[in-house]
Amino acid sequence: MSNWREATIGQLVAEGVIEAPTDGNHGEIHPKGSDFVDSGIPFVMASDIENGVVNLATCKFISESQATKLRKGFSVEGDVLLTHKATIGRTSVVPKIDTPYIMLTPQVTYYRVKDKDKLDNRFLKYYFDYKPFQETLALWSGAGSTRAYLGITGQHNLTVRLPKINVQTHIADVLAALDAKIDCNNRLNAELEAMVKTLYDYWFVQFDFPDTKGRPYRSSGGKMAYNLTLKREIPEGWEDSNVLAVADLFGGGTPTKKKAEYWGGDIPFFTPTDANGTIFKFSTSDYITEEGLNGSSTRLFEKNTVFITARGSVGKLVLAGVDMAMNQSCYALRAKPGISHTYLFFLTKELIHHLQVKSSGSVFDSIVSNDVEFTKLAIPDSTVVQKFSAVAEPAFERIANNTKENQQLTQLRHWLLPMLMNGQITVVRS
Repeated sequence: MSNWREATIGQLVAEGVIEAPTDGNHGEIHPKGSDFVDSGIPFVMASDIENGVVNLATCKFISESQATKLRKGFSVEGDVLLTHKATIGRTSVVPKIDTPYIMLTPQVTYYRVKDKDKLDNRFLKYYFDYKPFQETLALWSGAGSTRAYLGITGQHNLTVRLPKINVQTHIADVLAALDAKIDCNNRLNAELEAMVKTLYDYWFVQFDFPDTKGRPYRSSGGKMAYNLTLKREIPEGWEDSNVLAVADLFGGGTPTKKKAEYWGGDIPFFTPTDANGTIFKFSTSDYITEEGLNGSSTRLFEKNTVFITARGSVGKLVLAGVDMAMNQSCYALRAKPGISHTYLFFLTKELIHHLQVKSSGSVFDSIVSNDVEFTKLAIPDSTVVQKFSAVAEPAFERIANNTKENQQLTQLRHWLLPMLMNGQITVVRS
């Protein structure tokens, strides 16, 4: 690394290598709730940046006229983003967008590479991910406090180390290849989930499952019967019941923190914070020991158990990818014999939707066992469930495999990043 150049962000700005906002023209104005519209210019908040990606699907929108009026935080494709307030240190490169620009919350700074012969924007993003840079950013911003913040002037004092541009490009290519594969798997998983969800809705909400002749049941004149409890027609032979007709419900518990021997083992311990949007979970933030498992009210839930977050981030669903324990802020649903976990997963999604509709106008801040027991749903005969499972389970197995691969790729990236940034590993191109 002897030939790597050390420079502050402020120096790179002064030299015209990068463009960055100043305190005077960025971060002073935030749209009001009434400013948001159904479509228009994406308004990116810190929460929209996660796992190194800007999730444009979660962004709110403002009109172009309102964006022009605000004239704050404009950012374009290729800009490197860094969160610097409240949520500190999230990074991303602005992806390909369908609008001329996006707008940023005051919590996010953009860095635009102007001299591409001296700096690769992807390398800059990965350097921002580098642990020593993140530690310095956290220290200067007071990360962990409720008022954590590092303004533009403070950011200009942060230091980066830059090799020659060809080395930057090689390093970025290696890391970007891993990120591209992770992104590909995520997109495939989303498509597979959407496909199975569409099939579930078609069969179990619209009641157009295949009849004995392979035709859509309801559309082909299949017999329907009015159900007084559900106050609607359901297929003849189906019943009104709750999720417990097809699954067993369990609670969780937490081993006491006063006994160190209960923690740091090899048993994954699921909590609401582990529900990060993936269907399957193979690892968790905390792990407990066999002693912790036996010395508390939690239990070991087998693979493919459905976890529901009941407090905190309420109503999120996760399938256990491996055997794991669970805390008291969740419920576990274990499919009964002959019932597929894929069907149970979507039936539970339907249950959550009913609870959300029921709570409309009030705060949906918890789920209790009575919510599960007293919410009636249309429960089909087992034959239909088995036919659905034959299609859905292979898709979910692919999702599980992709998720597991992403976990391995992420671990590899985390191992490679510091090695590449501190010169322990050199990328050689033939």
